[in-house]
Amino acid sequence: MGRHRRSQEREMNQAEEQLNQMLVEGGYRDQIKERLIEKLEEAGWKDQVRMACRDVVKERGLEKITIEDLVQEITPTGGQLVPDRIRMELLAEVREYIEQQAED
Repeated sequence: MGRHRRSQEREMNQAEEQLNQMLVEGGYRDQIKERLIEKLEEAGWKDQVRMACRDVVKERGLEKITIEDLVQEITPTGGQLVPDRIRMELLAEVREYIEQQAED
């Protein structure tokens, strides 16, 4: 089972690298990133993350926290705060792009 699992992980990593390469080469990665930024701003995500940062700094103390500590602590929260609607919209766009590329 161990070999099989490692093989699957390796295949997944290769597929992810190929997908990323396809998105970068086609210029689509930058486009999707810009759309993500726009949608997050519209949803008020930045404000939510800013408030979460303030809470962490208040809790730990300004003198006792570094930027690196703050980023490490807030990153999972930031990911959880992304609305599912936005995740699903962008995932659908990426799928559509991949399907179009496969047809060409």
